[in-house]
Amino acid sequence: MTLRIGMIGPGGMGQAHIDRIRSVIAGGEVVAVSDIAADNVATVAGKYGVKGHHSSQELIDDPDVDAVMICSHGPAHEADVVACVEAGKRVFCEKPLTPDAAGSRAIMAAEERAGRKLVTVGFMRRFDESYRQMKAVLDSGEIGEALMVHCAHRNPTVPPHYTWDMAINDTAIHEIDTMRWLLGEEFVSARVDRPRKTSLRFEHLQDPLVLILETESGVRVDDEVFVNCQYGYDIRCELVAERGVVSLGDQEKILRRDTGRAHHAIVQDHNERFRGAFVTEVQEWITAASEDRHTGSSAWDGYAAACVCDAGVKALTEDGVVAVEMIDKPALYA
Repeated sequence: MTLRIGMIGPGGMGQAHIDRIRSVIAGGEVVAVSDIAADNVATVAGKYGVKGHHSSQELIDDPDVDAVMICSHGPAHEADVVACVEAGKRVFCEKPLTPDAAGSRAIMAAEERAGRKLVTVGFMRRFDESYRQMKAVLDSGEIGEALMVHCAHRNPTVPPHYTWDMAINDTAIHEIDTMRWLLGEEFVSARVDRPRKTSLRFEHLQDPLVLILETESGVRVDDEVFVNCQYGYDIRCELVAERGVVSLGDQEKILRRDTGRAHHAIVQDHNERFRGAFVTEVQEWITAASEDRHTGSSAWDGYAAACVCDAGVKALTEDGVVAVEMIDKPALYA
């Protein structure tokens, strides 16, 4: 059986997912799209030969849509995810689930009313082979307990509409979720260090910044967020444990030596760096949705990451350590 998918917000990320589903992923077909931009609906519907809807609710209510992918702007997620849950349709929502914890709580409340986990959040790094190997080493116990983790998230540049808080709730959220998954525990506090700003940035941004997080057991995680580094998309992670260190590789496909130098290509965006992770993530979701079961990150994971983001955004505007405030995990997610 082919899972018939409706997509809300088929922009750059959404169309990349459509291309993957059409070319390298089995069991799914995008049959309908909707967007707040009517011209984009017409363009994408024509490009892929699918149905175009005037509103997200119209798409969700379409009887020919079995499940929904949401790839729209973060602030628009809450209403559409809740509508999918109330319609009883499985939904894959790109990160962030919501920009703040309050919105994620509303989504969890809808799932609790439904009595089912229907929401999967697009935290694709959990599906990256490099991170999975790092987690396997840590979980094996061979290098002892984790003590600290050093991360870096560098983008060549960001668009003018990238707001000051997005460094935390749109960029650092990837490391926040990945470290929760890697370490197997929640964060309890956040602070932001503000190094010298690059001149190659928009004036409203603190760029770069360093987000400092602490887990329940005292593991320290630092995340350098530098969104106008100019040279490429550079993701780094080094896990320091009691008896060893594990680091992500540098992702080079070849190493070239010529005219007195050794060098390799640097990827320029997330689709290139995490291509395999995206394919695995979406394939697993389509397979699970076709079998009417949940897989991947839950609404609780989206909520927990949003709670840390709330603390991080607050720490961007004031000095010192900010506590991460979370409710107890509901039984549905235990």
